[in-house]
Amino acid sequence: MREVAVIGVGMTKFGKYIGTSAKDLGRVACLAALRDANISPKEIQVGYCGNAVAGVMTGQTMVLGQLVMKEVGIVGIPITNIENACSSGSTAFREGWIAVASGLYDVALVVGVEKLYASDTGKTVQALAGASDIEIEGGLGLIMPGVWAMRAIKHMEKYGTTIDQLAKISVKNHNNGCLNPNSQYQKPCTIEEVHKSRMISDPLTVLHCSPIGDGAAAAVLCSKEKAYQYTTKPVFVAASVLTTGTYDVLRDLTSNELETRAAKEAFEFAGLGPEEVSLAEVHDCFTIAEVLRCESLGLCPKGEYGRWIDQGLTEIDGKLPVNPSGGLLAKGHPVGATGVAQVAEVVWHLRGEAGKRQVKNAKVGLTHCSGGAILGDTAACTVTLLKK
Repeated sequence: MREVAVIGVGMTKFGKYIGTSAKDLGRVACLAALRDANISPKEIQVGYCGNAVAGVMTGQTMVLGQLVMKEVGIVGIPITNIENACSSGSTAFREGWIAVASGLYDVALVVGVEKLYASDTGKTVQALAGASDIEIEGGLGLIMPGVWAMRAIKHMEKYGTTIDQLAKISVKNHNNGCLNPNSQYQKPCTIEEVHKSRMISDPLTVLHCSPIGDGAAAAVLCSKEKAYQYTTKPVFVAASVLTTGTYDVLRDLTSNELETRAAKEAFEFAGLGPEEVSLAEVHDCFTIAEVLRCESLGLCPKGEYGRWIDQGLTEIDGKLPVNPSGGLLAKGHPVGATGVAQVAEVVWHLRGEAGKRQVKNAKVGLTHCSGGAILGDTAACTVTLLKK
């Protein structure tokens, strides 16, 4: 496989776009990525679109990628639509990387887009429940807040993690979101406000949970041989891995084995170690998710993330900045867009273009997206490593 560079990224501000279609959100993100890459639509050879729930939320099925790319003048090329729970966008990115790394294509465009907000929140909940076995799990009420609440309780019992430590994750990520112009929420919060916010699933209040929102993100990938024709700051894909759960009945809810496998495979492929990661954008759909994922990915020893939070090690100026974008908790989580937006965030840091939230001396960035729940296990997980 040959080396692949990300030469352009773009995204919309995440938020609630009542009168804007997924097609239009995707168009904005794609145009931004094409401009950033200094490339014309006619030079794109293959396209991938990640989306999770457009069929349920908007009725738009089957051809969303073609519609989005038509809007920016990309027609007549292979375009693939990808649905893979919260890993939809990151899976699309991986497919774009494989297409270029294989030598079959030189330039690819990847877009992730989602419309989650609706006046009827029940409709959104129903759509997201499809990320489980709808016959025996999601359809009977076992939805993500309940799953993660159980994981939080188990982690507290096993490692002594406290609700204050979980609340500090929300405080950290909302503070980071204040520095990100693309963040859905740009308002700080206190530990007390996290505790006193509306209960969702004990012990998780609403400020422990990522919000419902809309948005899109896009990236242009190119072979290393051509990258310098377009940019002086290419960011290289060191690895991109996709794993699936094993669905063992007797599982430890305080860790995710498929995430450990994905990270190990990514680090081995890239020839890097966790200690070389400058920043990580991980899938913090809930505060406890940031804990489990950083531990499962090998970024932090098992049971130690609470202490890391207390010591400020995951702050932007800490040992390992985690979610400098604000993460899902503040930046928002339009499911299909999240994985590509994480890539965009890391690219900006590696280029030194992240503004007030810039991580110093960033050389290697990790992105992680996991989604779906089957028999208590995770259905899909992606880990991508990017380097200067």
